[in-house]
Amino acid sequence: MEQGLHPLVAIGLKSDTAITGVDAALVKTDGVDIFENDMSISRPYPEELRADIKSVLGEKGQLDVGHLKEVERKVTQHHIDTVQALLDMADKNPLNIDVIAFPGHTVLNRPSQKLSVQIGNADTMLQTFGRPVVNRFYQSDLASGGQGAPIFPSFFDAMTRDMEKPLAVLSIGGLTSLSYIGVNGELAAFEVGPGNILIDQWMQTRMGAEMDFDGLWAAKGMVDQRLLRKLISHPYFAKKPPKSADRDEFDPLMQDVDGSSVADGAATLTALTVQSIADAVSYLPENPKTWIVIGGGAFNPSIIKGLKQSLKGDVLTGEELHWNTSNIEAQGFAFLAVRTMFNLPISFPSTTGVPAPMPGGRIHQK
Repeated sequence: MEQGLHPLVAIGLKSDTAITGVDAALVKTDGVDIFENDMSISRPYPEELRADIKSVLGEKGQLDVGHLKEVERKVTQHHIDTVQALLDMADKNPLNIDVIAFPGHTVLNRPSQKLSVQIGNADTMLQTFGRPVVNRFYQSDLASGGQGAPIFPSFFDAMTRDMEKPLAVLSIGGLTSLSYIGVNGELAAFEVGPGNILIDQWMQTRMGAEMDFDGLWAAKGMVDQRLLRKLISHPYFAKKPPKSADRDEFDPLMQDVDGSSVADGAATLTALTVQSIADAVSYLPENPKTWIVIGGGAFNPSIIKGLKQSLKGDVLTGEELHWNTSNIEAQGFAFLAVRTMFNLPISFPSTTGVPAPMPGGRIHQK
């Protein structure tokens, strides 16, 4: 669908891995530059739907196809309601929208097996709003030998168009994803390792808390350097990019932390997140002058303090740049959907390991 680039109005959707709800963002872009991205909304999942989604995660979710389809129907409807809420807020109707990015909710992700499964019916979205819908952003990359992620470097390139390079964007969610943009626009990206996932697991099992709020437990604890050296010896960290991690790849590390106090365990796992990022600099073409931190990790002062001590260059959070970081992946998917409409690549040899720059995503349209 190669055609002359011109601005399109896109709605991007994102169902977060923590299953808190759906984000939607309105973005005006030609897939290269971003002209408007200041309107977004988040709608939490009802508790019953959260439980339904949890019941189909991983391999167990593929066993009862009928149940999986019913959960998919509910997830799709929640996304449709979120799109409608955003349209109402923006005082727009579907005819004002050129494309909807609907990646769905990931229920199984095994990049090492070239497998990524999302639930969400793009055809139902198409029938509801009558506008083109793009989904399956990861699958073509995986099928072509790529890692499937990270897929946002071209979006971060657009977001940082006027900033001095080289720079890097660190998305610290469950896992840490690093996107590097060089002086001449060259891109590099890979998943570094665990972001918040092990810290969250530690707090859940030891304290019944969702996370280490404000990094307070880590701040009270002492880093066990011997344990940290053992944790950082996990083979994934020594693997050269391109690389993408399975979500549960680092779970075995938790047994090594078991003997620690709550505070020392939190401190050591936080240090693991920081150390893995500092070590990852060796895989970059140049040392970034600026590091931009987004995701849940950007709101953890213990992580930010560790990064400022460990990295050369300025460490800023997306919030300091006035990015709407809570909805930034929804913005990213809107941007990628427009690139898909214009047949522009969304993955590259230096980001996911595909053999050549590749478009991605499947377009559903009438």
